[in-house]
Amino acid sequence: MDSIPKELQVVGDRVLITPEEGDEQRTKVGLYLPATAVDAQQVQTGLIVGVGPGNPLPDPSVFDEEPWRAAERTPRHQPMQARVGDHAIFFRKAAVEVSFEDKRYLVVPQAAILVLVRDRIPLP
Repeated sequence: MDSIPKELQVVGDRVLITPEEGDEQRTKVGLYLPATAVDAQQVQTGLIVGVGPGNPLPDPSVFDEEPWRAAERTPRHQPMQARVGDHAIFFRKAAVEVSFEDKRYLVVPQAAILVLVRDRIPLP
C-alpha cells in the first residue's frame, strides 16, 4: 500500500517557522539580539515556511435585503503581513512546537511576531 504524501496546512492568523538553532546574539540575517532576551529565552528567530490565510472577515452580503439572490460566497480573510521566506523574531512563549516528518517547526500567532526581515526587491 502506497503512502499518500501529507503536508502541513497553516490555519487562521498563524505562521509555521523553522527555528534558528544556536545561542548566538546575532541572527543569520544580521540582527543583534540583546543578551538579556537570549539568556531568558524571551525571543527567538526563525524562517517562515508557511502562513495561514488570516483571520476570517464577516461577509457583508449576509445583510442584503434579498439573501436568496446571493451568488456563491467566497470566504474573505484579513491579509497576513508575514510571508513565506521572511525571517521573524517572535516571543518564544507564544510558540507551539510540532514535529512533522522528522522536522521541528514552531507554530506562532502573527500577533507574537515582533519583527519581520525580508529581502528587498530592487526597483527596475
